[in-house]
Amino acid sequence: MIPSKINTLFSKLSNTITKPQTELLYRNPFELLVSVILSAQATDVSVNKVTPELFLKYPTPEKMQSAGAEKIFSYIKSIGLAPTKSKNIARTCSQLVSYHHSKVPRSRHELEQLPGVGRKTANVILNTAFGEPVIAVDTHVFRISNRTGLAKGDTVLKVEEKLMKVVPSKWKRNAHHLLILHGRYVCRSRSPECVNCVIANECEYQYKSTI
Repeated sequence: MIPSKINTLFSKLSNTITKPQTELLYRNPFELLVSVILSAQATDVSVNKVTPELFLKYPTPEKMQSAGAEKIFSYIKSIGLAPTKSKNIARTCSQLVSYHHSKVPRSRHELEQLPGVGRKTANVILNTAFGEPVIAVDTHVFRISNRTGLAKGDTVLKVEEKLMKVVPSKWKRNAHHLLILHGRYVCRSRSPECVNCVIANECEYQYKSTI
């Protein structure tokens, strides 16, 4: 995709999505970290149903560490993979307390050392909590990047690397949320609303679907 078309694509998305931000409910980097760990293979809506009580009871890494995996599980048991996630959250809190002065680290390498945190989660934290111009590639971003021709790739890492090369600097900060929200509500995996899509003219999928 040529640079002018890429710029137009993000300009149109930005005009439509006026608040490009996560739909997870959080008040600080620690709560965001826990919420993103919980969101793996789960919806933001389902995560937001359990985190208010969890954070009210255990608002800090120290308190959540002391609670332990079993008590954490009792709050998040409706979330998919809850047994594994509760253990990862407890271990992550332990590492935050022991090695990071109870603060969420601001480097990808340190974030990825935390249990339950992979590259995508690390990028979400860096971008959303700390304002870094990185792009987290989830299923929505991966799908749209390939469908539109913005950044084609057969792996998440390849798509991320291409996005970081082709997305103009002015859009990198919000690119993740612009793409994910567009994918969540318009360019869905099944039955995408191409007729209502603001970037239809910039999209290869739309072009192919009409010929």
